[in-house]
Amino acid sequence: MAEEQTGARDFVGLLTANTVLGVAMPMLIILGGLAGLMLAPGKALATFPPSVQMLAGLAAAGPFSLLMGRLGRTAGFLLGGAIATLGGVIGTFALLQGSFLLLCLSHVFFGAALACYQYFRFAAAEVVPDRWQPVAISLMLTSGLVAALVGPQIFIATKDFFAPVPLAGAYAAISVVSLLGMIPLAIVRMPGGTAPGRGPRRAKVSAALRRGPVIKAVVIAGAAQGFMVLLMAPTPLAMIGCGLGETMAGDVIRWHVVAMFAPSFVTGFVIKRVGAQPVALCGLALLGASAAVAASGLSALHFYLALILLGIGWNFGFIGATAMLSSALAPEERAGVQGANDTIVALASTVCAFASGAVVTGLGWISLNLIALPILICVIAGVLVFSRRKMAAEI
Repeated sequence: MAEEQTGARDFVGLLTANTVLGVAMPMLIILGGLAGLMLAPGKALATFPPSVQMLAGLAAAGPFSLLMGRLGRTAGFLLGGAIATLGGVIGTFALLQGSFLLLCLSHVFFGAALACYQYFRFAAAEVVPDRWQPVAISLMLTSGLVAALVGPQIFIATKDFFAPVPLAGAYAAISVVSLLGMIPLAIVRMPGGTAPGRGPRRAKVSAALRRGPVIKAVVIAGAAQGFMVLLMAPTPLAMIGCGLGETMAGDVIRWHVVAMFAPSFVTGFVIKRVGAQPVALCGLALLGASAAVAASGLSALHFYLALILLGIGWNFGFIGATAMLSSALAPEERAGVQGANDTIVALASTVCAFASGAVVTGLGWISLNLIALPILICVIAGVLVFSRRKMAAEI
């Protein structure tokens, strides 16, 4: 009983910290392009700050996991919060001084911090009994819904704090939010990391990454994240190209974000009842349905329905894959394998983000979905065939 109470306390601390720290994410979605457009030497470089942010996240995902393996989760999250705080200070100074180089540097720090925050979902699974791991992972992602609602409001309230310099106040607000988000970690008492000589060896990590359950979890997570970014990123561009307007495009993205995180209140309980893999595959199927709807027409209804299905599909696929991976790893394998998993997920996200814009501007929105759909079908078929062969071998 005392152990469960301690686990509940640690979970509440992690959930609160993740919720507060996560508020920076939607603020950065708004800030990156706007600040880049203000300070970039040319319009072509306006999206460079969010691009380097994404690349920094890709580079930092693995090292952060290994760092947590050595020093513990709490130390890692505190470092992530500190990095985000510094990024906010640099971003504020960049706007006040009109420095595009400093703006890009601030987004490098933000990218690393956001990569660190991805490990909250794994930490949640480690502080609760095994039977509650899917629920803990799922509930941890509900913080994204809070962030999506609160972040834009903080942006609106603070963006002109340093008037007449626009946006600088929002970067300063990210620093304040990051400092506040570190406070709940004081009640978290997770075990420390391993000593340098006892950490997971490369051979063990490599062996773990070759195990069937781990391969399936990594493939599904990468597919869910990559596919979601592939269709989400160019949606506003496609809608404006269809004459639907910026306001409607923003509303579609808002409902997409709600669909991404709102199901988290129940996804973990569904996984607990029917299993992680069926839920993850259901998520991939919903992602496929999203592409089919998007390819079938260019009306506002098509965009709304496609992006809502995309959000729900990502939720089921990503949470299901995370639960699959958590249950497939021994404690000494977590740091290395989780780092590899999140690096692959970040790589898929980065490649799809860059590819989506090129395909939409070159071939069009419908073509993008028609290209993506068979790729996703192949992923689902591959997972099912792999699972059946594994079952046949065991029999």
